[in-house]
Amino acid sequence: MTTTKPLRLGTRGSKLALTQSQMVADELTAVTGRPVELVRIVTPGDTSSAPVAQLGVGVFVSALRDALLADEIDFAVHSYKDLPTGEHPRLHIAAVPRREDPRDVLIARDGRALADLSPGSVVGTGAVRRIAQLRALGLELQVTPIRGNIDTRMARVLGPDADLDAVILARAGVSRIGRAAEITETLDPTLMLPAPAQGALAVECRSGDTDLVELLAALDHAPTRAAVLAERALLATLEAGCAAPVAAYARLVRGGHAGSAPGDGRGEEMIHLRGAVISPDGVRAIRLSRTGTPAGAAEIGKALAADLLDAGADTLMGSTE
Repeated sequence: MTTTKPLRLGTRGSKLALTQSQMVADELTAVTGRPVELVRIVTPGDTSSAPVAQLGVGVFVSALRDALLADEIDFAVHSYKDLPTGEHPRLHIAAVPRREDPRDVLIARDGRALADLSPGSVVGTGAVRRIAQLRALGLELQVTPIRGNIDTRMARVLGPDADLDAVILARAGVSRIGRAAEITETLDPTLMLPAPAQGALAVECRSGDTDLVELLAALDHAPTRAAVLAERALLATLEAGCAAPVAAYARLVRGGHAGSAPGDGRGEEMIHLRGAVISPDGVRAIRLSRTGTPAGAAEIGKALAADLLDAGADTLMGSTE
């Protein structure tokens, strides 16, 4: 690629999407020297006020993919958890950059932690997964579904017209738009297991653009790709979409123990994957885990999904209908 013509990066127009896309653009330019320009694309998810669970899987990425296939843009940046689990025949995930912290966070009035919220406190979240896990904690909280960008949702707790006691959001998004200081608690995954691929980005281009595939590969972070592959393989095997009450969190560890850290010298690097399926009312939950090698990331996810199904996970997911 000898031309210096800017690469066209397709992005949604939200503050978070623009921030994430600019991060990728800046890193690509820094690593390869290629200039990048952002091209805003409006998606159906941006123009609808319906709950995400009703809009369906892929609602935030379909317009970006259409623009890619029409050669209106050269590549796109997605929040990985928004992508359908099936592979696209003409598109390729060329890079999965280093993941942001995948945990969920609480933003509450008066700096309160989750355990400090009084019974009857109103907590906003649009995710079935989060609603189910909140109810499973038995804190007698009122949960209300909400939508909107991060600033809008935070304003419902911290703004002059606040009508909620707290909201639960992904830490990655809050951090990326520079509002991490307003987080009142980062939720332990034992209480609130993240969504598959939460905190990760997917950099996608056309499969046939081999030079661009090679160029974008400079942004790939192998440990993040392996972790996300395991989580999404679990989701795909369960045949559950991004709005299902399914949670998964993979970590690369040493010696196969979640308490050991990479680089501590205690054995080879392994993936420890935790998965959970929770009934929407929070009454029933199945939580299991598996460990394996990064090379077998997809197989770990498939195997853990099979374990969850053997334990009755399909009946919990079916109860969302």
